[in-house]
Amino acid sequence: MGISDTDLLAITSDIVSAHVANNIVAAADLAGLIKSVYEALATVGEPEPVEAETYEPAITVRKSLANPNHILSMIDGKPYTMLKRHLALNGLTPAEYRERYNLPADYPMTSQAYSERRRELAHSFGLGRRGAKRVAKPVVE
Repeated sequence: MGISDTDLLAITSDIVSAHVANNIVAAADLAGLIKSVYEALATVGEPEPVEAETYEPAITVRKSLANPNHILSMIDGKPYTMLKRHLALNGLTPAEYRERYNLPADYPMTSQAYSERRRELAHSFGLGRRGAKRVAKPVVE
């Protein structure tokens, strides 16, 4: 249900003539004025194109994982043991963070040393052992 070209031309001429009647416009600028008014009217009601933001990482991937005690954020280059809270404060999920900086799907969200400590702790609790503490059920006759 857009406006026809003839209607657009008529509206454009009305607007330009009203503007020229009340303002001083150089003859050389008249064609540009007509064109800009016509283009503005032709795009009324159309959504403006959204340009995808490009994000420049603060550091390289290699540098972000260089130290096993912390992981450096691509957002600000600061060290973190875990990135999850930092990402949430910046409005990102781990998947969005990986996509934004073109990181592989297996890019870690925790430092290597922290992951090792958690693994050791879990093993000390007996987690991760298959059938280590199973007790045979007595057979009732």
